Amino acid sequence: MDTLSSIIDTSKRSLLVSILTIAFNPTAWNIIARNEFHNKTITRIFGGNARYGCYFLALCIFTAGILRDHLYQKALFEQPRVKILPEPLDTVIPTALFALGQTFVITSTWALGITGTFLGDYFGILMDHRVEGFPFNVLRDPMYVGSTMCFAATALWMERPAGLLITVYVYIVYLIALRFEGPFTDMIYSQRVTKKEADESKKEL
Repeated sequence: MDTLSSIIDTSKRSLLVSILTIAFNPTAWNIIARNEFHNKTITRIFGGNARYGCYFLALCIFTAGILRDHLYQKALFEQPRVKILPEPLDTVIPTALFALGQTFVITSTWALGITGTFLGDYFGILMDHRVEGFPFNVLRDPMYVGSTMCFAATALWMERPAGLLITVYVYIVYLIALRFEGPFTDMIYSQRVTKKEADESKKEL
């Protein structure tokens, strides 16, 4: 118990806030996106313009992500500082890890575009084909992996072992989110294929 308390201070409110925020983001967006798919709530708010609705959700997700990162760093500042890596690895590794993580996140966004990144398929804005270039030819979920790498890099840079424990938690949260997000997205595109085949059959008749 003493060993655990030396690397993580569970009495700090900022730690709980950070943990809750990390879980809230992917959970909330999956719920909101599914509601949009079934009920078009955001689209109706924007006068039936699905693209404007998607841009609004993208802004919300982006803003919430910045807040989540801020609260994570704030929580780490209040956690015990322990030397994790020897010099010069204590700066080289977190810098390289953060740079690579950001590369995965940024290139994923570039490849998918705003609507492809921020749940546009739930708004009915579907991509014409599956993105198979970098970084998707390296990782199946580069955005989630890149984000997790940035959490780890921050913990290593600030020398907070608690941050590494939170990083494991982040990855678990992402895995759970993907178990819901992945199959639902596949279903959306499967419906498009079925509809297209049905339309083509009608034309032949």
